[in-house]
Amino acid sequence: MIPVSKPFFPNREKLKSYIDGIYDRQWLTNNGQLVQELTERLEEYLGVANLLLVSNGTLALQIVYRTLGVNDTAPGAQPEAITTPFSFIATASSLKWEGVQPVFADIDRDTWCLNPTNIEAVITQNTRAIVPVHVFGNACNVEAIDTIAQKHRLKVIYDASHAFGVNYKGESLLTHGDAATLSFHATKLFHTGEGGAIIFKRKEDLERAKKMINFGITGPESIEELGINAKMNELQAAMGLCVLDEMEANLQARKQVWQSYQLAMPENLQLQARHEDLDYNFAYFPVVFESEEQAVRVAATLKENGVLARRYFYPSLESVACLEAQVAQPVSQDIASRILCLPIYADLEPEVQNRVVHLIEVELKA
Repeated sequence: MIPVSKPFFPNREKLKSYIDGIYDRQWLTNNGQLVQELTERLEEYLGVANLLLVSNGTLALQIVYRTLGVNDTAPGAQPEAITTPFSFIATASSLKWEGVQPVFADIDRDTWCLNPTNIEAVITQNTRAIVPVHVFGNACNVEAIDTIAQKHRLKVIYDASHAFGVNYKGESLLTHGDAATLSFHATKLFHTGEGGAIIFKRKEDLERAKKMINFGITGPESIEELGINAKMNELQAAMGLCVLDEMEANLQARKQVWQSYQLAMPENLQLQARHEDLDYNFAYFPVVFESEEQAVRVAATLKENGVLARRYFYPSLESVACLEAQVAQPVSQDIASRILCLPIYADLEPEVQNRVVHLIEVELKA
């Protein structure tokens, strides 16, 4: 079965050399040498400062909410954060887990990112933050969101799980907002098996978060924060260093796959509209069909022929019961019902791509 995505495995001998070093040093976790090295190299590669490695991308979000005080409660009031309904469940469930009610605002029909024109209507006295998502690595309208946040004195936390290496107007997209989070899950463009990172705007926030990810401990007999264990370990960092060494080859291979799809796609399918000033990372290839029936039929046909496509992101999150009932977001519901992500990874064979496109064409003509 052809998966929709699969992990990039770097050179095995290089990974072994890093693991040999771990054995030599007898140091597995608690800010080891490889975690420190990966932090420095990622800051340089991404063009950012104040980067903190953590054990996964969901904890990255949760640590940010606590660091920036998004989950601070007022008497008799539950804190709220405005976010997008068109995302992976962790964007909203991480808020709920921290006692913050996600409030959904609809997306832009072309970019599929949170539409700034829908934000102010749902701001209340309990709103603490805006949590937009750079969907599939596409940049949100960061300027408009920043203007709204300043006007209403709100924090901005970007879920940038898909935006590794993406530049906007010549600088890292990760520099926008009070913080941005990354996921380094196994199937991401850059990964550490499991893992994640936070990029803070302010160094003082970074320093506070460092305490939080280590139980709040600041010394052998000192605990200054209510913390949790969210540290990245040396084995994760070893994988990340190896993957980073081969990032350009991986990126170029995915770019070629992405562009081949783009050239071959039938014209009546909708592709995501990206900002002109965006340097993309080619992490996903989503397409929107003319109807939900058509999308479901194509997915079934592909599966029957040994190819997995996935309905990223379905269902629209305001309809998920455990997040509490929300006002329907019609654009998100529409896009979510008609979208499929097609297989994309560095070593996807051209003949497999051709088969995927052919099966789609046949099904669209049926």
